Amino acid sequence: MRFNAESSSDGVSERHFALGEVAGVLWSPAGATAGRPLVLLGHGGGQHSGAPGVRARARRYVTGCGFAVAAIDAPAHGDRKRSDDDERFMAEIARLRADGEAIGPRIARRNAVLASRAVPEWRATLDALQAPECLGPGRVGFWGVSLGSSIGIPLAAAEPRITAAIFGLTGQETLAGAAAEITIPVEFLLQWDDELVPRDSGLALFDAFASREKTLHANPGRHADIPAFELESSQRFFTRHLLPDSVSSTAGQLAAEA
Repeated sequence: MRFNAESSSDGVSERHFALGEVAGVLWSPAGATAGRPLVLLGHGGGQHSGAPGVRARARRYVTGCGFAVAAIDAPAHGDRKRSDDDERFMAEIARLRADGEAIGPRIARRNAVLASRAVPEWRATLDALQAPECLGPGRVGFWGVSLGSSIGIPLAAAEPRITAAIFGLTGQETLAGAAAEITIPVEFLLQWDDELVPRDSGLALFDAFASREKTLHANPGRHADIPAFELESSQRFFTRHLLPDSVSSTAGQLAAEA
């Protein structure tokens, strides 16, 4: 892992890195010590690791919980090279949208292909982040919806270091098998009027998780209409599961160390 840019503002350090062809960002409390919890953020389709929404969420987790947070560009996103197949997919989606046809099933199949490439990249990134010269070992959570879930669910199924996760805005078609292998605490977001993911498919995916602790957050609205208060809910979820018991009653304690 090579860090190639660094800045700091309002107590948050932001470091951009590259691991092979994969670009990413690491946020942490300025001057933070090693060993603190790490949350991995999976961005949505068409976004990237430095998108405004990703950056804003990361900074909230740093300042509100004292976590370190990392995001990487998914295959064919950000400045990453796009294959001919990637270009054909984007052209097909544009055509389907123009014709008023359903695009959800096509996106789900494509996301499964991207996930097969992204899961090894995320695991290599986690190896590098938890190296002694970087963050060192610590508890790990994952947050990602839509494309972030399409990648995050198989990642969590394969990666035992992830101990709590928030998923959502995706269905069972390509993910039920991986969900059945997940036993960690899960919070799942579902938009009741999602135009891309049929409600029954999202509910079936939630049911497929083998987790003894899993919570469904269903809100009215379309795919991109997740209420702002779900950010606060995610902070409480990760605080409960990632902070050691000795400090779980004080979410800001790690942030105060910086």
